Amino acid sequence: MVEAAAVAEREQWSSWADFIMSCIGYAIGLGNVWRFPYLCYQNGGGAFLIPYCISLVFCGAPLFILETSWGQLLSVGGLGMFKICPIFKGVGIAAAVMAFWLNIYYIVVLSWAATYLYNSFTMSDVPWKNCDHEWNTPNCRSEYIKIPCDSNRTIADFFNVKVLTHDHIHEYKKQFFVGDKINWTVCSTADLSVVSPVKEFWNHRVLGISAGLDSPGGIRWDLAFFLLLVWIVCYLCIFKGVKWTGKVVYLTASFPYMMLFCLLIRGLTLEGAGVGLEFYLKPDFSKLLESKVWVDAVTQVFFSYGLGLGALVALGSYNKFNNNVYKQALTVCFVNSGTSVFAGFVIFSFIGFMATQQEKSVAEVAQAGPGLLFLAYPSGILQLPYTQFWSVLFFLMVLFLGVDSQFCTMEGFFTAIIDEFPQIRRKKYGREIFVGVICIISYLIGLTTVTEGGFYVFQLFDFYAASGWALLWLLFFECIAISWSLGIDRWYEHMKSMIGYYPSGWWKFCWVFATPSVCFGVLLFGLIKYQPLRIDAYNYDYPVWGHVFGWFLSLSSMLCIPGYAIWIWFRTPGTVQEKIKLLCRPDIEIKGAMENAENMELVEDFTRT
Repeated sequence: MVEAAAVAEREQWSSWADFIMSCIGYAIGLGNVWRFPYLCYQNGGGAFLIPYCISLVFCGAPLFILETSWGQLLSVGGLGMFKICPIFKGVGIAAAVMAFWLNIYYIVVLSWAATYLYNSFTMSDVPWKNCDHEWNTPNCRSEYIKIPCDSNRTIADFFNVKVLTHDHIHEYKKQFFVGDKINWTVCSTADLSVVSPVKEFWNHRVLGISAGLDSPGGIRWDLAFFLLLVWIVCYLCIFKGVKWTGKVVYLTASFPYMMLFCLLIRGLTLEGAGVGLEFYLKPDFSKLLESKVWVDAVTQVFFSYGLGLGALVALGSYNKFNNNVYKQALTVCFVNSGTSVFAGFVIFSFIGFMATQQEKSVAEVAQAGPGLLFLAYPSGILQLPYTQFWSVLFFLMVLFLGVDSQFCTMEGFFTAIIDEFPQIRRKKYGREIFVGVICIISYLIGLTTVTEGGFYVFQLFDFYAASGWALLWLLFFECIAISWSLGIDRWYEHMKSMIGYYPSGWWKFCWVFATPSVCFGVLLFGLIKYQPLRIDAYNYDYPVWGHVFGWFLSLSSMLCIPGYAIWIWFRTPGTVQEKIKLLCRPDIEIKGAMENAENMELVEDFTRT
């Protein structure tokens, strides 16, 4: 036997409820609110739930169970977890790199939300309601003031043609520009160039957006202040360790549900809510024949479950060895996916109302990503009484959803590093100082995202650093490490030693075949279909050097896996067979399993006597 894997005494959750609430707080974040509802609407409504649930069963739940139980088995973070298959330790390093990048840019969304929250408090009305502010332009016009014209696109859609003629326009005028619309005209360029005060507030007041990545401009000091504030909050949530974090998360994980419930009740009472919900859920089964729908379902599951970043491993590592992590992980999976669907009802009830008030279709007002949080919803509440109240409620929810995902990702990163270098923990205030230093460094790097060109930097990080092919690459090797390197039968024995019974054979099929196959297949599909990042909202194409930097962000984590495997292979002495044994399937003694065996022997001795 190799020398037992000694694990230094470390903190544990006060109860299993702390673990579940932390997992819920981590996994349920902004992706459930700004990504899932839009993908559902865009990819066939209720029909999208079919590929989503299949992806959940084949990939999401298996990997969620794998990561949380892996952490619990070894009571160690994302780097030390690979002592059971050392050649794959590069996966842990890649996860730490990816988590570091994610911590830098994800938190910027919270500084935007804090800006909206602050502006909701400090003025007599929300400042994105009208056009009489210093940041507004002559083109500013409320989206709720109807322009008395129809565009060429509207006319072309009516006749179902691509090229309009004078006859088309003349016929359209005869049919529609009558009665109440007798004074209407065909929209001019000036009519079509109007910009809503919501969009101008976002572009000019919040972002101060520049022409592109080549024009970084100055720092937006209000955003820099709010970014600092959020970093301080996240630091205070985790600097004392998991016993403190386990208490904080009860507030940060439960508060968004209260806010979502209040918003749902209000949303369902609004005129047009049914229109929005119909667009959200009405099934279009023909969409299931499109490969993009299935890829979107898989990537949404990976994105919303927070897989591959070491955070779930870290959260699981603070469990007691015999905790039933299997059932608890399944519970969190159910809550996570249920929350995604629930959030869709909230968002699309307001979008339906907004579409009705603006006399537009849901397709014209629905947006994905930051646009949903900072453009669509702020616009949707403008026609409600007590607009400020609903604004405060919504952006408080956004902050709480984001904060616990942020500090749990941070906890995953710090747990991995501190477990790898336990001398940090042994020093007086060692953890507090180390966490503080990394937070300061991350904040300073993050200042690049709150300049006038910061939004372009944010999108670059979001596209390349911690999602897409980099994440799929990592998850593929993470799954292979257990199912093919360690061996699935040995892993099932480890699971039994923790929870007292073998998990369902379904997970064995997923871990060995289904999950790695899906990960690798979607990875290849994404690379084949790769298109350089472009921001359509600003008609902006990134310069070549921007894409080069983006690929650096991706490869900085992806190359850790083969790079470390090659390095450790040549560094390890012995024959090929000896190296395979030491690096792929070493014989290690696991502390919890050893204590279990000792307790069983004591029971047997007591029974004999």
